This record gives sequence, structure tokens and C-alpha cells, in this order.
Amino acid sequence: MSEFRFVRLGFGPDAVEYQEAWDEQRRVHAARFADEVPDTCLLLEHPPVYTAGRRTEDSERPLDGTPVVDVDRGGKITWHGPGQLVGYPIQKLPRPVDVVAHVRRLEEALIRTCAEFGLETSRVEGRSGVWVLGDPVERRPALGGLSLDFDPRLQDDEFDARFNGPEYAPSNAGQRREDRKIAAIGIRVAKGVTMHGFAFNVNPDNTWFDRIIPCGIRDAGVTSLSYELDREITIADVLPVAERHLRDVLENAELAPRVIEKATA
Repeated sequence: MSEFRFVRLGFGPDAVEYQEAWDEQRRVHAARFADEVPDTCLLLEHPPVYTAGRRTEDSERPLDGTPVVDVDRGGKITWHGPGQLVGYPIQKLPRPVDVVAHVRRLEEALIRTCAEFGLETSRVEGRSGVWVLGDPVERRPALGGLSLDFDPRLQDDEFDARFNGPEYAPSNAGQRREDRKIAAIGIRVAKGVTMHGFAFNVNPDNTWFDRIIPCGIRDAGVTSLSYELDREITIADVLPVAERHLRDVLENAELAPRVIEKATA
């Protein structure tokens, strides 16, 4: 068990510019590496901003030339903005760091948070983050009058949902009854200390995601807590609940180094 502190940097009219928060992450990261501060989770909202992880492709960025901040985390492109709770856990982990275990812990805390509000969420194999699962494929409505067997997003390499309006928009995945992501996770580990973290959609305008290919995923979309529960839920409602579950999961985790399998001769 390790001590964990939470720092609320700014919300609503005090939302924190991305570069300012990134600079603060680096400052806290250096202090944590030097054991000058305990494990720390920065919690905040950002003004609207697109950020791109190292694996982002040009075909996933905004078509209209909207600026994108390229960052040093894993993952691909996403959006941050009002109505989204962002958390940056800066935690020292035993080396070699088990990155997957860290991601799973963040997912678990957010799954518990959603459950407390009455929403069942899950993981999707091969895709990080927290998801609301859609209907089985055979029960989903056809797209553009086409059988899902001919879904152009999967069958046509030239197809681009950003050109094709609301029918294929990531923000409308709930109407299509597809899998939809409610919380994205992207992290970086340097010197055994984590950076970056999660973005939890509480009540944002999800049409911001329609300008990009969120997380590089073309056959699923995005959602929010308010949308799924069909009632208004605010960051202020979610903040103490998320903080409690993050503390419970992160502070009480039995941290262990990643197991490296030795090759057999």
C-alpha cells in the first residue's frame, strides 16, 4: 500500500490549458522520481483541444486544419474539453514496469465509478479504456441501408467517416447500438514513473470527436455518462466518486514488477 494524494487543478471557468497541465505533469513527475512528493493524481478539465499520441496517423487527424498537440504518450488521437474529467496519475512503479497492469487499474477505478451511477461498463479485448458494450452485430441497425457485412468502414480502405455525416459519426454510436468508449486511457512511463492517464466523458459535446478518428478506431464510437443514463450528470457530481475509487484501487494495489519470461535454450 502506498500513499496517494489528489490535486484538483481546475474545472469549468478555471479549466487548465493543455500545455500548462503538461508542464505541471513534468514538474510533479520529476519530484516523484526524486521522492520529494508521494504518488499524485492531477484532476482537471481542459478547454477544447485535440492531442495525438505517438501512433497517430495523418488520416486520423482533423480535416479542417484544427490544431493538434502532439504528445509523448501512447495511443492515438483524442479530444479533451468541457464535460470531460481528466486524470493524470503520476505514480512510481517497480521496474520493469507492468504498463498493462497500470492501465487495468485505471480501467477498474472508472468501471466502479460508472457502476455507482448505475451504468454497467466493461473492457474490450485488445482495446484499452472503458466501454459501453453494444448489441450483437446481428441485432444492430443497418448503415445506409447496407447489411453490416458490407459496412464500408471495415470493407473499404478509402472510406472516411469524417466525410460521411452523422450516419457514421463516432458521437452517434449509441444510436447505432455499437460499442462506444466512455473513458480513454493513454499513458507514458519514464524512469519508472507514470504520466498522462485517462479522459472520462461525463457530459461533453461528443460531436467534437466527429472531426477525428478517435483513438484510431473506425468501427466503434464514443459516449458519455449523461447520454447513457439519459440525465444530466456534472463533473462536480462525478469528481468525489471517481476520486474515491481511484484512491481505493491505486493506493491499495499490490504493485509488482513485470514478469519477463526467459527464452528457453
